[in-house]
Amino acid sequence: MSTDLTEALDLDAIRDRVDTVLADFLRRPPPTVPPQRGCGDELAQSLRDFVLAPGKRIRSLLCVLGWQAAGGGDGEEALWRTAASLEIFHAFALIHDDIIDGSQTRRGRPSVHRAFAARHRARPDADAFGIHAAILLGDLALTCSDALMNTAGLSTRQRDTVLPLIDTMRGEVLLGQHMDLMATGRPTDDVEHAMAIARLKTAKYTVERPLHLGAALAGADRRLFGLCSAYALPLGEAFQLRDDLLGVFGDPALTGKPVLDDLRSGKATVLMALALRHATPHQRRTLEALIGRPDLEAEDAGRVRHILQRTGARDMVEGMISERYETALRTLDPTMLSPQTIHALRHIATRVVVRAT
Repeated sequence: MSTDLTEALDLDAIRDRVDTVLADFLRRPPPTVPPQRGCGDELAQSLRDFVLAPGKRIRSLLCVLGWQAAGGGDGEEALWRTAASLEIFHAFALIHDDIIDGSQTRRGRPSVHRAFAARHRARPDADAFGIHAAILLGDLALTCSDALMNTAGLSTRQRDTVLPLIDTMRGEVLLGQHMDLMATGRPTDDVEHAMAIARLKTAKYTVERPLHLGAALAGADRRLFGLCSAYALPLGEAFQLRDDLLGVFGDPALTGKPVLDDLRSGKATVLMALALRHATPHQRRTLEALIGRPDLEAEDAGRVRHILQRTGARDMVEGMISERYETALRTLDPTMLSPQTIHALRHIATRVVVRAT
């Protein structure tokens, strides 16, 4: 299948090409698992089901756009396999993240650990088994991401620039997750700390590093890397801020996730930090009594949402999203980027910020 990137940047066609690469790679037994009927088959099928489920493919799209921004060139096979490997790495991160958060659903379906538990409900330790099996599946996704990268046919120059970026991206994700874990259940009014978590856990991993990886494949210079960062970081922060709002005010039928998870776990979000910073003493006591309660019910969640609105926290986050969106768009320099690339990056920015899922 050929996708001509020189005439127009058709984002749907790019997504389809990435899906084709993923399907071809995952059709075969995982290269990191010895042939073994039974357990190995279940892991391989679970990985296929999770990775190939419909998704936004934001990271792979941005990888391709980074490549295009740097002028593209030969070696498209390396580009597509690198872009697709980001989706398998993303699967690893999501599977483990759902375990950490105790999430029951993902994309409107049972999360991986809950699906494993349901399939093995006859076991007396079904719930524990589900968690343990999901950890292993996440590990398999990570190794398969590496395997796809290792068969991308990177030149020596590309390996020397791309692989360190991948290592950096992974380190940033892990640090952001650890900071998130440390702060969960103990929300404070420290907006700056909550934003630092969002920057590491989401902004860099979702937007900046994928753009950098594509640009690195095409031999980008330092100036273009700087432009990518100037666009990516505010947009990635806006992405996480929108996620925070959807995690409390979203429609589960659209987001595929319950709206009680973030409140029950006590996620230290910018939304919550702003509410605590601007709350009256009574409102603050109410938030501190309710946030982080595993048994939080819908009625009390409604009280929390009311406070988030009355303190102005919800409106302030909306303002922060709009401000970062506009900042990202202002960086798209027509002297450095083609009109097609600018149009595609503007389109992605709008989809990231104005969304219900």
